[in-house]
Parts: sequence; C-alpha cells; structure tokens
Amino acid sequence: MLHGLVRSDEPKATEASTRPTATFSTADRAAVEPTAALIAVVVVGLALGLYAGAFADAAPDDGRSTARAALDRVEETVTVGGVVDPSRMRRVEAPGTETAIELEAGGERWLAASGPDAPGPPEARSPDAVAVAERRVTVRVAPGRNVRGTLRAVVWR
Repeated sequence: MLHGLVRSDEPKATEASTRPTATFSTADRAAVEPTAALIAVVVVGLALGLYAGAFADAAPDDGRSTARAALDRVEETVTVGGVVDPSRMRRVEAPGTETAIELEAGGERWLAASGPDAPGPPEARSPDAVAVAERRVTVRVAPGRNVRGTLRAVVWR
C-alpha cells in the first residue's frame, strides 16, 4: 500500500466540513424568556394607552364644535353680500341649541337669543359654563358705511 495517496472512495476532508455545526432542535427556536415577554407586553400596553389618551385630548371639544356650527348658521342668516346686517339679527334661530348671538362693531353691540334658555349677556354668564365661537366680519353700521366687527355665538356646554 501506498501511504501518500488518498483513496478515491473516501471523501476529501476540507476545513469547512470539519468544523462542528450547532444544531438546534425545534424547541430551541424563537424562545423568549417569560419575564422579557411580560415586560414587552406591558410596554406595548402602556404605549397604546398613552397614544389613546393623547388622541382623546386632541379631539375637538363638543361644546366648541356646537358653537362653531351655530356661528356658521347664524352668519348665513345675518349676512347679505358678504356684509353682516345688524337688522337681520332678529331672524336668528339655531334649531336644537339655545344660542346667544353677539355682534360688536364700531363701538356698538347687538345681542340676539334663539330661545328663552339661551346664555345671557357676557356680564351675567359664567365663562366656564358656555362655549364660544367668534369670527371677524364686515358690518354695515350705516348706509354705505361698513366697519370691521366680531360676530360671536355662545352656547351652553
């Protein structure tokens, strides 16, 4: 027999095939410690809770949206050609909501209420109990004379 020759029926040993390989059973795959999994669940729960709280705080206040809707309806009623006519304040109606309407322009103030339970004048009502929406408008104070003013809708919260 020759000692320096490799037999043809034996595979050649290479460095890559002689290294030991780690074998994992299916039970070892994707395993997480129970404590780490519990902490992860708590963190995700807290994050969702904080997100929901921030989202709820960002939602518009229902009283303010009611006041804005009332202001939109009133503005359509009292405006003629883009100019508010104070004489049309008598026509103010806000179905379903008792609303007080205030118009201030040129040092004058006009008040109107859509019902007997509407909020009173600014001096008599509590600011915490009402929602207010206001908008800058052009007001006709005399024939051919317009000034800038504020149209305000006030509703109970």
